[in-house]
Amino acid sequence: MSKNKQTLLVTGAGGATAKKVITLLQDDYNIIAVDFRRQIKLGKDIPSYLVDITKRGFEDIFRNHSIDGVIHLGRIGTNQSSRRNRYNTNVLGTQRLFERCRKYGVKQVVVISTFYVYGADAYNPALLDEGTPLKASGLTLDLVDSVELENLANIYLYKCPELNITILRPCHVAGPGVRNSMSALLASKKAPVLAGFSPMMQFIHVDDMAAAIAAAYLGNKPGIYNVAPDDYVAYQDALVACGCKRRFLPSIPPSLPLRISRMMGSRAFPSYLLNYFKYPVVIDGSLFRDTFNFKPQRSFNDIFTYYRKQKELLK
Repeated sequence: MSKNKQTLLVTGAGGATAKKVITLLQDDYNIIAVDFRRQIKLGKDIPSYLVDITKRGFEDIFRNHSIDGVIHLGRIGTNQSSRRNRYNTNVLGTQRLFERCRKYGVKQVVVISTFYVYGADAYNPALLDEGTPLKASGLTLDLVDSVELENLANIYLYKCPELNITILRPCHVAGPGVRNSMSALLASKKAPVLAGFSPMMQFIHVDDMAAAIAAAYLGNKPGIYNVAPDDYVAYQDALVACGCKRRFLPSIPPSLPLRISRMMGSRAFPSYLLNYFKYPVVIDGSLFRDTFNFKPQRSFNDIFTYYRKQKELLK
């Protein structure tokens, strides 16, 4: 590792977004990759560790390397594990990360959150800015860990200004390699739709999300930022553009779509995200855009064309 470069630790390094972030920054930083799910290989110049951030071995990385900054992407998604495991990793693991950063003199931390923390509600304003109250945990227990992670990051943001914490709340991230709930729906041949509903949604290409994270780290302007394009599209229109056949489900009585959702499984149609397929959650990304001079380079058409072509290749 070069002594002339700062050292950057990237958690969740096995994910599609993280790999692209590493590609963008590896020429200017010594990169250390950490993932708790699987061992990854990113080249001989990038040390890679398979370690759980909640375990004692995680601190050894800080002892063995002089780490200047952290990009924390090691967050378990709502469709990837049990509620208890998500809380342990997303909340307690992140707290452990912050404490190690304090102990070993890390100078900057970027934390990736999610727009889900705002909660999907019929009374949401047309555009949600960073000052909008976070209501997700009051609407579903499955998003408690997401809101608690945010609350924790906020505490350290003001309690430990020396960490220079930046919190990003992206909209739906989609594109090659992405494995979140929305990407699974866009990639499916038949996608569920609640009859009578087609909320406006925002999407950002994984390449643009990686560029946004890199810009946030390079810019080093602590705070909370939504990350989203200025455009939005109706959910049903997005499905059609991706080549999905719409599978209409009854939306009333309220218990019926919930029961159907649970039968279909969390990957197909997550029950805890049901309201996000009824009510729009459109976030205002202007603060991030203006602060970091950021503009997405990939359009909705680029995203939807990718999923449509993937289906065509399978025919």
